[in-house]
Order: sequence, then C-alpha cells, then structure tokens
Amino acid sequence: MRRTALLAAAAALVAGVLARPADGAPATFVHPGVAVSKGQLDFTRSKVIAGAQPWKGAFDRMTASKYADLNRTPKPRAVVECGSYSNPNHGCTDEREDAIAAYTQALAWYITRDERHARKAIELMDAWSAVIKDHTNSNAPLQTGWAGSSWPRAAEIIKYTYTGNWANSGRFATMLRNVYLPEIINGSNSNGNWELSMMEAAVGISVFLEDKASYDKAMAKFRTRTAAYVYLSSDGDLPRTVPSQHLDTRDKIVKYWQGQGTFVTGLTQETCRDLTHTGYGISAISHVAETSRIQGQDLYGTDVGERLRHALGFQAKYELGTAAPGWLCGGSLKLGLGPVTEVGHNALANRLGHVMANTETLNQRNRPSGSNNLFVAWETLTHGDNPS
Repeated sequence: MRRTALLAAAAALVAGVLARPADGAPATFVHPGVAVSKGQLDFTRSKVIAGAQPWKGAFDRMTASKYADLNRTPKPRAVVECGSYSNPNHGCTDEREDAIAAYTQALAWYITRDERHARKAIELMDAWSAVIKDHTNSNAPLQTGWAGSSWPRAAEIIKYTYTGNWANSGRFATMLRNVYLPEIINGSNSNGNWELSMMEAAVGISVFLEDKASYDKAMAKFRTRTAAYVYLSSDGDLPRTVPSQHLDTRDKIVKYWQGQGTFVTGLTQETCRDLTHTGYGISAISHVAETSRIQGQDLYGTDVGERLRHALGFQAKYELGTAAPGWLCGGSLKLGLGPVTEVGHNALANRLGHVMANTETLNQRNRPSGSNNLFVAWETLTHGDNPS
C-alpha cells in the first residue's frame, strides 16, 4: 500500500512538472524585470558615461524631451475617459504621458544617480495612485493597456534600485491591482494590437505585484493572440484565430485581416490597416518576450520569436520604400511603423544571430529612437546592441 501511494505521488509530481507551461511564471520573480533588467541598465549606464554611441546620443535625446523635465507637473484625474482614437480625450494623453515621464525619470535616475529624477518619478506615480479610480468609454481597455505598460517599468526601477523613501509604493501597487489589472486581464476581441498591448501591461503589472496567477493568465492570452496576429506559412492556408472571436470561415478571417486574402509569412492582421497600428502590436510582442526572457523563460526561441522576426522583416521592407505588390493590400500601404525595432532586433539578430537585413537597416535609420508618446520610449538607449 505504501509503495502504491509513493508511486502515485511520484506520478502526480511528474505530471505537475510536465503540465507547467514553459512560459509560466517563475518560481521567484526577477527585479527590476519589466522590459529592462539591471544588467541592461548597467550596460547602458556604462556606455553613456563613456560617451559611446549610439547610447550617449539616445540619452541626450531622452533628457532633452518633455518627459525628463524636472518641473513637470502631474495631471491625475479620478476617471480617465477615452473614446475611439481618444475622442473624447479626458485625461487620456495626460495619463499616458505621465506614465512615460515616470519611466523616463526612472531611467534618468539610474544613469545619472541624480536623486531629483527618482523623486520626480515617485511624484508622478504617487499623484496618480492617490486619485485614479477608473477608465471609461470605448477605448478604456486600450488606454489602460498603454498607460499600464509604462507604469510598472518605472516602478520596477525605482523600487529595486533607489534607496530613498517611496512611502506610497504600496498604494501604487494597489492602484495597479484594482484599477488597471481588472480592465485588461480578460483580453479583447478588437484588433490584435489591443489585446497585445493589454497583455504587455498585464504581464508587467504581474511582475511588479509578483502575481503568478495573473502572469500565467496574461501569458497564455499573449501566446494565443501572437499566433493569431502574425502569419507563418506553417499555420496552413489561413491564419490562426482566437477562439472567442468565432472567426470560423474564410470570409470572416479575410474581413478581420482588413480584406487581405493572400497570406504570406510576416504579414500581420493589421498590415493592411496601416503600419502604425501594426507597430503597436509588434512592439508589445517584443516587450512581453523581453520581460519573459528576464524572468527566465525564452520566448524568442519559440514561435513567438519566429513570428516577431518575420513581422519585423516584412514590415521593415516596405517601411524602407519597397513598393507594395498588387496582391498586398491592393498595392497600397500606409507607412509609419514607429520606433519599435530595437528590442526585437537586439534579441533576435544580436543575441541569437538571425540575419535581419531590412530590420537592421531600418533600425540604423531611426537611431536614436524616441517615443511614440503612447507606450514605447527610448529603446535605442535601453536595448540597442545591448548584450546583457
């Protein structure tokens, strides 16, 4: 009887290990660990201090921006109301830009060790955590995802590298847990960049809160959405879909893919909408993959990395000026990919050795990359050719 019980226990243990997803939450979270690690920050700081390029130029661009202004006054409000394309815009821009500013000030603190920047980051985070209660109107989930992507990046740097007093860090955590996470954790059936940005925020917030259940839930949704956002020829005749969207016919899928009926590797669900929104989705994929890498799971070595690599290369080709053939979006593309190539290029080309000629060319052309004023900021500084 004892031997049977031991065998059953051993079998259960093995089953549990095998059932644990490879991209599940780590046993112990790494901090700072949202999009940028301490090793990456140390590398960046050493290069800026040495005056090396492109990092010094990227740092100068960041510190010259409005986000690094030590006189910045936060503009929190209890309810942020955002309609389609932020119309109406009741606090939408203010929230996103204060969150980017907090992250900018945190980066400036780490690189310069000027405590004024750390205190400014804290002031911005404290101002919002004292006031905000809700996001409303049609763009509420996306707005929450955008702002919620920047807040934990700032908070991770301050909480785990600044030795000064952040008395209200617990209140900030409560804000993320009660105001942001419920709005995003269940995902979206809108265009794919929505859910990808929302899961980026959910993963980052989960790291800061050390919430393993939310991390696993967000990561599972992220994996499903990434597979449905970027097409690979190995997917078959049609792109993959998100089950909850019930895209169960070719006509429904083609309509959802902006009328595009020819599917080739690297095409995204929003390529034929415009490359700007496509860039939002690609950026969120790279940010989640980078956070996962820091937390000990390598998504770059999975289909996530393969989809990211081909999405970057496909979009970069046309962003660089190649004319769209007639079968692609009717022969007309709306360009404007944005500053979204550094993270993926560094991971896939520099670390893993993939040849990414078009992405490399676009990367160099855009350096030093700035901010898209939504949730992307200063990635030449933090990730450009960064081996850490």
